[in-house]
Amino acid sequence: MQEMTSGPRERLILPFLASFYHGFAQPFGWLAFRVIIGGLLMVEGWPKITAPMGQVGFVENVVGLPAGWFFSPLLAILQFFGGAMIAVGLVTRPIALINTVMLLVTLWFHMSHPYGDAFLTPEGVAFLTEHTSYLTAQGQARLLGDGGAAFLHQVQLKAEFNSTFWFAGAAIIAAFGGGKLSLDRMIGKEF
Repeated sequence: MQEMTSGPRERLILPFLASFYHGFAQPFGWLAFRVIIGGLLMVEGWPKITAPMGQVGFVENVVGLPAGWFFSPLLAILQFFGGAMIAVGLVTRPIALINTVMLLVTLWFHMSHPYGDAFLTPEGVAFLTEHTSYLTAQGQARLLGDGGAAFLHQVQLKAEFNSTFWFAGAAIIAAFGGGKLSLDRMIGKEF
């Protein structure tokens, strides 16, 4: 299949754009999308690569999976090296599928464990109320007026939004593969 998404030339309102879509927009747009998803996974995975056992407590105590000693470095590898493989389009579908599952767990975690007091404690709000010099006027109005509820809501929504974007992006890449501008296509074999 030469084209990723759009159909035959006859269905296009402006048929003369078919070669632009199929020769430039789709391959380079897909490459950019893959690089963004893979690159962001690498950025998030780098701290885990530098401290591969740093997630053991989180995996065991918060997520509830046993063998944090195994899953913590695995998470680092999936995010960093998996992100790199997605970005260059190597073994794209299986790597993206594995990351989709990992990102689905991340999305589930953010939705089932809201930040709440773990992020902004009542003691912290009390401290900031007594020491307003640590906040700008806008920060004071935003945090102190409602005890930080609106701020926490915004942080929670951003965590859920980011996890949804990454999950959906990885799932789409798993479905469509590396595309024309990928190492998979260059090698001539894809999953």
